[in-house]
Amino acid sequence: MSSPDTASPSGWRAFVFKNRGLLLLPSALVLVVFGQPTVLSAAIGIVIAALGELLRVWAVGYSGVTTRSDVVTAPQLVTAGPYSFIRNPLYVGNAITALGFWIAFSGGILPLASALMLALIIVSVGYVYATIIPLEEAYLVQTFGAAYRQYLERVPPLIPAKGGLPVAERRGTWRGSVIVQAEIVSIVLFLLVTTAVLYKLVKA
Repeated sequence: MSSPDTASPSGWRAFVFKNRGLLLLPSALVLVVFGQPTVLSAAIGIVIAALGELLRVWAVGYSGVTTRSDVVTAPQLVTAGPYSFIRNPLYVGNAITALGFWIAFSGGILPLASALMLALIIVSVGYVYATIIPLEEAYLVQTFGAAYRQYLERVPPLIPAKGGLPVAERRGTWRGSVIVQAEIVSIVLFLLVTTAVLYKLVKA
């Protein structure tokens, strides 16, 4: 399913995986520095961004602290919760949050500037996730074999289709106790960017 360097711990995909947060940070900084929210754009955008973060919290409760790892790892194959509908709910959640903050910061800027910001987000998010998803899937195929191959065939990567896996075939338990440990960084970043939106809105 992948080239040899895809699953290599020292390959370029592994480098992108390890630094995935840092690689997405510049696009967030561009929004914070150059964006200008309005009341309407802030209200709509923050709600959408919050939905993305809630999707992450839902997914992290199943996947646990491995989401913060610098290398691809998975102690078990999780197919319950959002993973019964899409294979990459964390990344979909991030994309929704990024879209929400783009909307929030775009209300008071020129359409061209808004379009350039959106293009930057699409390119950076698209590059990072198109790079690391094959790395993760190669690892999961090697680790879980036929069980993961069957999961690949039945569950779409990003966009839900139909009703997801049958309930009897969903594996995994949601644990709220892991949220603080596993998701605190993302929650803090969400709150910081939300604060930046409100701060710029008040100063406008």
